[in-house]
Formats: sequence, C-alpha cells, structure tokens
Amino acid sequence: MSTHALHETAALTRRSLRHVLRSPDTIVTTAVMPIAFLLLFVYVFGGAIEAGVEGPAAGSSGGEAYVDYLLPGILLITIATGVAYTAYRVFMDLQGGMVERLRSMPISRAPVLWAHVLTSLAAILTSLAVVVGVAVLMGFRSEADLLGCLAVTGILVLVALVLTWLAVIAGLSARSLDGAIAFSYPLIFLPFLSSAFVPTATMPGPGRWFAEHQPVTSVVDSLRALLAGEPVGGEIWVALAWCVGALVLAYTVAVVLFRRRVG
Repeated sequence: MSTHALHETAALTRRSLRHVLRSPDTIVTTAVMPIAFLLLFVYVFGGAIEAGVEGPAAGSSGGEAYVDYLLPGILLITIATGVAYTAYRVFMDLQGGMVERLRSMPISRAPVLWAHVLTSLAAILTSLAVVVGVAVLMGFRSEADLLGCLAVTGILVLVALVLTWLAVIAGLSARSLDGAIAFSYPLIFLPFLSSAFVPTATMPGPGRWFAEHQPVTSVVDSLRALLAGEPVGGEIWVALAWCVGALVLAYTVAVVLFRRRVG
C-alpha cells in the first residue's frame, strides 16, 4: 500500500471511529451478550457442569476454575458479536451513497474497506478488554507470561480480522439490513459446538466429531493453554492454519465483491 493510500486509510478510519465514539452503545452492546453468557454459565450452570465433568472444566471455589476454562470461548463470541456492526456499517455506506461519493474522489479502493476493518478491530479490542475485566472480577486468573499474553493477543487479533472480512462480505452482498446483520448469528452459535463450554469427550458421537474438527476448538484450546501457561503443542498450528487460510479467502472475496459493486 502506497503512502498516499495509507493517508487515505487513516482519514477514513478517523471518520468511522468518530461514528463509533458518537455511539458508544456499539461497544456496550457488543460486550453485553458475552458477559451475560459468562455470568449464566459460571453462576447458573457452572455448579452442575463442575459436578458432572471431570478434567479441566471441573473445579470448585464458586466456579473460579470454570471461568478460566470458559473465557476463551466467550472471547470468540465477543468478536463474533462485534463484527455484526461492521456488516451494518458497510451496508449503510453502500445504501447511503457514501461509497459512491468516495469513489468519485481521486482515492484508491483499498482504503474504503480497510477503514471499516480497522474501526471494527479497535471496537472489538475494546469490547474484549471489558469482557476480560468482568472475568477478572469473577475470579479469572492467568498464568501466562509476557510471551504467552502476546500470543493470546495475536490470535484474537487474527480471529477478529478473519471475522471482520467475513462481515465486509456480508455487508457488500446483503440485500437488506437484517440480512447484513444476521450473518453473525451462526458465528455466535459455533463456539457452543466446540470445546468452549465443555470438553468434547462429553459430547455424543456426531457432535463430538464435528466439535473436534471445526476451527473454533483449535483456537479455543490454544488460547486456554496459553492463558494457563501450559504447553500448546501442535494445536496452535492447526488454529493458525485455519485462521490464515480463512483470512486470505475472505479478503480475496471481499475485494472482488467490492470491485463488482463500485466498479
């Protein structure tokens, strides 16, 4: 990307961030659902899960061990919730004629999309910080060192980029506002069919097979091991392969769709 394109991206990102700052409820509502899940599963279902599950999900002390187990999946749900607003903003810019006005100016295509992506990333990271803060108040503790914390942050940013570019695709291809936002529902539901809430060994046959071979499980298991200060093993490479492959595909599709929409 040229220096001129970087300046254009910065200007458009500032515009998008101003919209977010004028509507802080975007960040609040992004964090509300994950926090509700966190409270529900730790304080309502946590005791039953701990009593019925042996292994890393089991624990005591009012659910503190379970909040450690649960948090990685909740963080992914936070990201999936946040990208719905990205699809919304892309769709509204297209329908409102903003993209057409920008394209009438002497600017390149890339900054228009990257501004939405960077704005989404900033909002999601803020929501993640809020959710982690609530988890700490609930008893979450991490044994990760500095390198482990950086690795966790890097994986979360990578997942956020993947889902954000998927949101851009949804915003570009949707025929209605409801359709643009609804794409995030399967993403929010996917962690429930993974190791995010209980070990996959407790699931019945078909559900267990799907949970063990879908990308969320690899990501969640990697995050959980890093946060606990434990060896990650080869699971992290599976998670990274899923994320990088999905990111390349989503970015390519988004660029092609954008070119078709605006010429």
